[in-house]
Amino acid sequence: MTSDTLCAKYVQVAVVVVGYWFVSIVTVFVNKTLFSSDKIDLDAPLFVTWYQCVTSTVICLALKLLASSFPRNFSFPAGTPLDRAVFKKVFPLSVIFATMIVFNNLCLKYVDVAFYYIGRSLTTVFNVILSYLFLGQKTSFPAIGCCLVIISGFWLGIDQESLAGSLSVTGTLFGLLGSIALPLYSIHMKNVLPAVNQEIWLLSYYNNAYTSILLIPLMILNHEVPVVLNYHGLFSVYFWVLMTIGGVCGFAIGFFTGLQIKVTSPLTHNISGTAKACFQTVIATQWYAEAKSALWWVSNLTVLGGSMCYTYVKQQEMKRDFTSLGPNKV
Repeated sequence: MTSDTLCAKYVQVAVVVVGYWFVSIVTVFVNKTLFSSDKIDLDAPLFVTWYQCVTSTVICLALKLLASSFPRNFSFPAGTPLDRAVFKKVFPLSVIFATMIVFNNLCLKYVDVAFYYIGRSLTTVFNVILSYLFLGQKTSFPAIGCCLVIISGFWLGIDQESLAGSLSVTGTLFGLLGSIALPLYSIHMKNVLPAVNQEIWLLSYYNNAYTSILLIPLMILNHEVPVVLNYHGLFSVYFWVLMTIGGVCGFAIGFFTGLQIKVTSPLTHNISGTAKACFQTVIATQWYAEAKSALWWVSNLTVLGGSMCYTYVKQQEMKRDFTSLGPNKV
């Protein structure tokens, strides 16, 4: 590989990582504004989530139509959510997907952006537990040690939020439920991917389409329909522009996540995501002018360090397992 080619590769990776960070951070701040800002003042989190899923579905449908009309310029895997066989296989996963995004958004509604990372920091821990319960995968002692570090950082963060008087028990609970739903979705996704020919974009299309339907009765049960119809900003251009930006960003996260993994690796993606969350926390404290104690920052650094150490330990274990198989047994 020439120096020019290598330089181009580095530039490509940098652009993708910056794109992922930008879209992900913008999504969090836009959603926080939609869920709990005084300017929006709309208590209908399921409706906001539903609109974002509809937006993602429409984008996927538009890409599909463009791919069929201009195959040389656009590509999108063939498939339809109306297929009965696909529905039977994918719908149970879509239920988990809906649960995951609803819990994540409800967590963000009740907690500050600065605490959002801590509130959902036990995803790695629950991934270890659920992988053992559903897949029988055992975890090494070094990896378990990293999980204990993450848990200690989580509890320290809760303690500091409580001392500051800003702890939301409801938001923390939703964060825990979201942390359970994410690894549960990842585990079951592996079993569903063959049904969509291993096409991540097609699975995203189906998940958003089915979730758009799933959330309708939930919105009705949560009495959000009259809230939305009587909302004072229902015809506000600002409101709908912000809603649409949130929906487009939600779709873009999936795009940049897949792209980041493609141009780097799953390990680098995990490290990038962890570092992004830390940077996001710093931005949030400055944006909202929040003063945090030294121990509060220690809790964040503890979770960050534990997460990165866990990623490193797992990477070394995978490398060792690959080496032990030998080139003829892979």
